Amino acid sequence: MSGIYIHIPFCKQACFYCDFHFSTSLKKKEDMIVSLVREIELRKDELEDKIIETIYFGGGTPSVLNTEEIQVLIAAVYANFEVIENPEITLEANPDDLSEEKIIELSKSLINRLSIGVQSFFEKDLKLMNRAHNSEEAKKSLSFAARYFDNISLDLIYGIPYCTNEEWLVNIQTALSFGIPHISSYALVVEPKTALEALIAKGKIKSVSDFKVQEQFQMLTKELNKAGYIHYELSSFGKEGFFSKNNTAYWFGKPYLGIGPSAHSFDGKQRSWNVKNNTKYIKSIQENIVPIERETLSTADRYNEYIMTGLRTMWGVSLNEIENNFGVKYAEYIRNQSKKHIEEGLLSNKNGVLKTREKGRFLVDGIASDLFMLN
Repeated sequence: MSGIYIHIPFCKQACFYCDFHFSTSLKKKEDMIVSLVREIELRKDELEDKIIETIYFGGGTPSVLNTEEIQVLIAAVYANFEVIENPEITLEANPDDLSEEKIIELSKSLINRLSIGVQSFFEKDLKLMNRAHNSEEAKKSLSFAARYFDNISLDLIYGIPYCTNEEWLVNIQTALSFGIPHISSYALVVEPKTALEALIAKGKIKSVSDFKVQEQFQMLTKELNKAGYIHYELSSFGKEGFFSKNNTAYWFGKPYLGIGPSAHSFDGKQRSWNVKNNTKYIKSIQENIVPIERETLSTADRYNEYIMTGLRTMWGVSLNEIENNFGVKYAEYIRNQSKKHIEEGLLSNKNGVLKTREKGRFLVDGIASDLFMLN
């Protein structure tokens, strides 16, 4: 089984923390949709396993498209690939795009999962991040979505400057009040060359201490565990039966095809990515050339990715799988490297499966990098 990711590179305005590829001009929207359809056609033979179980619209802000445009792209996937009977088809959406009318339209389409970028229910947080929506729109969109969709995820951000622990608790409790079955929550990361980085450098926004970020992460895990959510990946919490199939496939190393400018693909051995420029992308596709770069992953690269993704999930990493897929050398290496983390109570080794313990969860990226094999 494989997945298809479609990158919609348009946003109404730029969030201060975002380093994804997008444009705030919609002038090229029609040409982009034609190009996305053509790329799907050009790459229909790339996936060894052509059976598609997930289609994911990411961005950018895919909800800037109308339902008809979304249907055109889904139809292109169905025309060029074999799709399972009930695929998970996710649309990332911003609250300001989700009027009740739009949600009703989407509910009649093949979209069956919404991922709503709420981030915070406080106006001051939304303004600080330069989000396009306000708190009222966030709440209304969730109310409408819950009427017409069963499978909904919402995004929250912790570690926002000037957001107190008390306010963060209100954010979590407000999210829970809508009965949404999946919550994704991320720390606000100051990415290079973003507006947020510039504002912090100029002293206009104060950065948040690692201690406070960790405190808010622990509050999040405690509250969501209490509410019956399963913490199945570092940033992902779902009720039983509502884990993201798209993201889980990434973590298990399944192949996927990335369509659109800046989109990444993976076939099990090679990683590839499209050009990060809308004009160049459209021009190239019009000439029937996919503007793509590829790299073949070494054994060490594939091992490192397995460690990084596996330790972030509740399934962990299997020493048997490491030995079978990468060799005895790698299995012996991780056994030795993991000992100190096991002794410190950060990792557990049960029946040959290494998992991150509660104490080590916030530190998992650092732990994983310590287990990496250098090329």
